[in-house]
Amino acid sequence: MWLKKYTAIINKEENMFVAECPEVGTISQGHSIDAAIKNLKEATELYLEEFPERARRKSKITDFSIRKLQKI
Repeated sequence: MWLKKYTAIINKEENMFVAECPEVGTISQGHSIDAAIKNLKEATELYLEEFPERARRKSKITDFSIRKLQKI
């Protein structure tokens, strides 16, 4: 058995935390960060059982800037 690390991007939306794995494209949610990550892990494991080739997808995470829009 081998372990592969994946990225979890967490966003707070109203009363839930939404977790996304950009390498695979899976998304899940939970009432806490830990619950969202646990649910994301389960969703990703199930997805990769069905579509193992998605594990090879390479994502690049970077940042970008935008100008602050002025209110008229």
